[in-house]
Amino acid sequence: MPKNIIIAIDGPAGSGKSTVAKLLAQKLGFIYVDTGAMYRAVTYLALQADAKVESEIVKLLKSVELRLLFEDGVIKVLANGDDITDELRSPVINDNVSFVSKIPEVREQLVLLQQNLVKYGSLVAEGRDTTTVVYPDAEIKVYMEASINERARRRYLEFEAKKENISIEQVSKNLSERDRIDSQRKVSPLKIAEDAEIIDTTEFSIDEVVEKLLKKVYDRLKV
Repeated sequence: MPKNIIIAIDGPAGSGKSTVAKLLAQKLGFIYVDTGAMYRAVTYLALQADAKVESEIVKLLKSVELRLLFEDGVIKVLANGDDITDELRSPVINDNVSFVSKIPEVREQLVLLQQNLVKYGSLVAEGRDTTTVVYPDAEIKVYMEASINERARRRYLEFEAKKENISIEQVSKNLSERDRIDSQRKVSPLKIAEDAEIIDTTEFSIDEVVEKLLKKVYDRLKV
């Protein structure tokens, strides 16, 4: 297989893109890149520092050494040397990440970091602007979506497994608000790239979606 292949997957929260991208990367031996984790990291740090306005968050980001650690093809997020990966999937992060991720200076800094990752090898990257902004020349582009009810169900089960106290109604409301903010922000909005394949995962299992994408990869790269 050629070196430095990029597979970019976009889509709204709960569409299954993180799980699919991680499994796809494992099967291909590629590096898995969760671009959203970087915005979650900045959100976590902002909440910890009680930085509530854009200027405070930008100043905070400039003062923090944010870097990625590769372990078995999976990225861990480190802030000033501390592994904060496990802190990034709580409801409070979900409630605030869209606000942080729409700040132009934050996006500019993190996109440069994401683009620099290709030097480490072939990638499966997922997020909200990976096909349109971060990796516009990716060999394969996919946009994953699912119904709001199915996405809320999936996310609620994740929170339930972590014993987070949140209702499925609140999860659905939060997802809808994130969709609105992410699709309407001025910088790098969530949208479907013209050359991306759209996959609706509502009625498909994770394994079915992964197999579909594997076939697409093999067909495209003639492996």
